Amino acid sequence: MRVDANFYGSVPMPDAGNAGPQPVDRRYGSDDFLACYDHLTHWSKTMDRLGYDTMWLTEHHFQYEGYEVTPNLILFGLHLAKETERLRLGQMFNVVPQWHPLRLAEDAAMMQILTNNRMQFGVGRGTVPREAQSLGGVVASGDNEMSAELDRVNREIFEESMEIIKAAWWNERFSFTGKHFVLPPPGIPDRGSTVQDLTLIPKPIAPIDVWQAVTSPPTLDYAARVRHHAVLPARGLAGTKRWWDDFGDKAAAGGWELERGEGRCLAINMHVGPTRADAIRTGRNAHDEWIRFLAPYGRFRAYSLPDGSPVPFDFRPTIEDSIEQDMMLIGSPEECADLLGRYRDEVGVDHVVLFFDMPGLTREQMDEQLEMTATDVLPRIGVTLG
Repeated sequence: MRVDANFYGSVPMPDAGNAGPQPVDRRYGSDDFLACYDHLTHWSKTMDRLGYDTMWLTEHHFQYEGYEVTPNLILFGLHLAKETERLRLGQMFNVVPQWHPLRLAEDAAMMQILTNNRMQFGVGRGTVPREAQSLGGVVASGDNEMSAELDRVNREIFEESMEIIKAAWWNERFSFTGKHFVLPPPGIPDRGSTVQDLTLIPKPIAPIDVWQAVTSPPTLDYAARVRHHAVLPARGLAGTKRWWDDFGDKAAAGGWELERGEGRCLAINMHVGPTRADAIRTGRNAHDEWIRFLAPYGRFRAYSLPDGSPVPFDFRPTIEDSIEQDMMLIGSPEECADLLGRYRDEVGVDHVVLFFDMPGLTREQMDEQLEMTATDVLPRIGVTLG
């Protein structure tokens, strides 16, 4: 089993939890952001030493609230590559509609070259209007009642951008004409003629798998059709298996034959302690802060109410809900290993991205999570890192 970890990139937040300030009332400054970057650098070294495969980071912008403060994952990944020896560095995710596709293609190719092929390339469509519209895009969100029109435009821009990125990577010369992009623009004068095509400099030195956030049926269909690897968030065992198998079926229908664990990975939150009581005690505030920050975006709609009915759009589960519905790995080493083993055996998971980085955990607590998982959880299901 391949084991990675994903970091949102939060500032130190000792007052995390339901008793702390509301998310919109938090405001942090440069010293806090620099502390986050120092912690991420430290944790990359911990992961490298323990033998984790990939450290993934998350792109967000203008987050004075302090939850996600890494705006350029390629740039930060280059820094981490210089601080580590073998750890791969990935983007979970580059928010493609917020980039010019050719700049993203260039930067990713450059990172692959400068890290000697230690880059992992991940893409998403975004979630936050404050970011998307300030950077020239749009996105459907709980803030705009999940606008179908904005979602349509966002999806068009994303899909055209991905066509451009891949055409630029794998062709000596390329051009593109779409609804949102025409490259090169017509009529550009160039030394006595006009530009008819472009050549990306530099190009990748090795194949690049594209990892994509898959959280809706249309995105699942698209990713399977264009052979992007799916990053599937945990939805409980039964729910995850439905999405897992559906992706494999859709890929096979397009001629992409995948083994049971290929072409997709499971993304799941984790907090382990010596006992379940310890894990709940040390993880509750971090869990609750993460929940109340993301609930307005509809992040927890995969949960169900006690009678099995759907939850409201902005549902805020308790840590007990997350444990009981198998949405997160929270508990003792034995309990975490048992549930992760069930995801492997019952769903087919052979690649997992563990999300330890809920707000409020200290540098030392995060080291403990990485260490305990590597030495006391994963060996229980026959997984040795490195």
